[in-house]
Amino acid sequence: MTGTATRYLYLVRHGEASPDESGLTEGGRQQATLLGRRLRDIPFAAVHHGPLPRAEQTARLMGDQLKNVPLNVSEVAGDYIPYMPVRDELPAESADYFLNFLADTTDEEREHGPVLARRALGLFTGPVDAEEDRHELVVTHNFLVAWLVRDAMKAPKWRWLGLNHCNAALTVIRYVPGRPASLLFSNDMRHLPTELRWTGFPSELHI
Repeated sequence: MTGTATRYLYLVRHGEASPDESGLTEGGRQQATLLGRRLRDIPFAAVHHGPLPRAEQTARLMGDQLKNVPLNVSEVAGDYIPYMPVRDELPAESADYFLNFLADTTDEEREHGPVLARRALGLFTGPVDAEEDRHELVVTHNFLVAWLVRDAMKAPKWRWLGLNHCNAALTVIRYVPGRPASLLFSNDMRHLPTELRWTGFPSELHI
């Protein structure tokens, strides 16, 4: 994608959700507020967030810490399956694992998710046609963060699988005209105290 100015894309998985996913836990609210404070001096052009309550609440709590940044709800920033691989694309040793993980997806999810994922690439990636650099924040879900990281690294489409991000962790991708995308931060939790880190990951992976 061509453009005349650099885009900085800040990607955030929503804060820790309640068991029924109707909103954030107290810890999730703290995570969102702390991340908003970390980013308060970034000159964001906009904050895009998914429509589900856990993403919407995270975006609003972060927005409370930012400086008059508009919040835009977007289905493209939502929770969906970005790409459905077939067995031949996957490594032989992990094909069964990944296909079992995706086995419960509906026909609608298999059809609609990739459409949204292609739109996400058009809306959120690449340099921008502008006189000044642009900073954009997307408050979303694990799958879309993984999809956009995969794209930045020019990895195969199936490789969004297996990329996991913690709640309220920060990932930043830079798109400079005439250069490959750069992954500046990935799953960065330095803004969170120890007790609020690693939520959204299996306990055996906490470090």
